[in-house]
Amino acid sequence: MNAAPADQIRLLDVQALDVRLAQLAHKRKSLPVHAELESLTKDLAQLRDLLVAAQTEESDTAREQTKAEQDVDQVRQRAVRDQQRLDSGAITSPKDLENLQKEIVSLAKRQGDLEDVVLEVMERRESVQERVSELTERVSSVQAKADDATGRRDAAFAEIDEQTASVTKEREVVAGSVPADLLKLYDKLRGQQGGVGAARLYQRRCEGCQLELNITEINEVKAAPANEVVRCENCSRILVRTAESGL
Repeated sequence: MNAAPADQIRLLDVQALDVRLAQLAHKRKSLPVHAELESLTKDLAQLRDLLVAAQTEESDTAREQTKAEQDVDQVRQRAVRDQQRLDSGAITSPKDLENLQKEIVSLAKRQGDLEDVVLEVMERRESVQERVSELTERVSSVQAKADDATGRRDAAFAEIDEQTASVTKEREVVAGSVPADLLKLYDKLRGQQGGVGAARLYQRRCEGCQLELNITEINEVKAAPANEVVRCENCSRILVRTAESGL
């Protein structure tokens, strides 16, 4: 393949812009804030799971407390009715009076036991409510940090994307001045060689693979016409000759 020396040198400009685009893409992908966000998102998910569990426990405990209080109320109401019957004097049978008095005593003990249950449940519920409050605050705090990190990431994205758009536009202009067949070969090699399709020959060294050409290779490059597109024997990249090639 042949191409004017000036076109081959412009290929180096395209390559430099492609390297810049690759650097910007890598920078966008490897921003430190990504790891920060990943950690915060993981923490947030764990805290939300704990919060849901605590809220569920609080709800269950609330129902348990309501049930225990209803049990106390039922026993209390029955005890009041029994006491009213006793005080009314309507019961005259000694045996019935004895049984009623025993029941009142039994109900008083039952009420005391149930009130202890209510107290125990209330203490557990209070503890769970404190846990819910603590987890709610922690979720809010981590969410605020995640929102801040997201904002910083998006700001960095916007800056990088703006630079990428500018370099892409410049690349289109420069690449548009390179012959189509030469650019096609360059793009093919760039895809095969880790993003570098053309390299400068500097002081007899290929800047693509960083290997120095041997004497036979140097003589072949020297003998090649200026408009011939030469390739590096080691890495196959387009080898662009300049005044600093050392030929």
